[in-house]
Amino acid sequence: MVYGEPAIACAVDLRTRVKVKSSAKISISSDIGTTGLDFEMHPYVSSAIQKMGSPEVSVEISSEIPVGSGLGSSAAVVVATLAAINIEYGQGYELERIAQIAHEIEKEVQGAASPTDTFVSTFGGVIEIPSRKRLDLLDCGIVIGNTGKGASPKKTAKLVKQVAVLKEEYPESINPIIKTIGSFARHGEIMVTQKKYTALGKLMNVNHGLLDALGVSTLELSALVYAARNAGAYGAKLTGAGGGGCMVALTDLQEEVAQAIEKAGGKAIITRFTREGVRKV
Repeated sequence: MVYGEPAIACAVDLRTRVKVKSSAKISISSDIGTTGLDFEMHPYVSSAIQKMGSPEVSVEISSEIPVGSGLGSSAAVVVATLAAINIEYGQGYELERIAQIAHEIEKEVQGAASPTDTFVSTFGGVIEIPSRKRLDLLDCGIVIGNTGKGASPKKTAKLVKQVAVLKEEYPESINPIIKTIGSFARHGEIMVTQKKYTALGKLMNVNHGLLDALGVSTLELSALVYAARNAGAYGAKLTGAGGGGCMVALTDLQEEVAQAIEKAGGKAIITRFTREGVRKV
């Protein structure tokens, strides 16, 4: 949801795993290094620890989700960290509160953030935002294409600000674009329910074009988007704030689309939609 417009978000079966245990001092370990509380290298996890009362805790993170990819990697790690600390220290927060705190953290780190990623990371499934209405799980395939050029929190914040400035400078032109993007969620809800994936894909294609017009796509993202479409995907678009990261393609020709994405210079991830959000394992 951006500027009050609705959105449809889907959880995919890629996991971020967070292991938490009491420790003599705070430590955070991930693929990017080991630190204490560090709001430069580990801003989301550091903020999560702080929000939960700064317990002396060791946090170990592993993830199948590319960082800065537009796949909600920050939401996943925030939600998983909050939930793990909540369980370890018996703090008693319900999932609704976990999602709320996670959204607060993303807003603080990025400057602005939709509640979409954090809510879906918490609860899973296919959800219309802001009503939080659960929709049917899509029973077609999905292929993710990673450009390998991730967007840092600072870059994400810059893109969010860039659109805000554009909206302020040219409201008569930009507001209708944002309204149109919001209308896709209303149409998309019907298409998901009726399993009209060809029609849903067409809206994804138009959506990508409008996001490109707002200046948040890149040459690399569009190359993967068009490669997926040409390989027979129902539709394809960038995901997240843009500026790099990933695109997603809706398709029943997963192998063909994955090969086309790889040939166009991206890394393809074949996955599926899932009803599961954050969970203890």
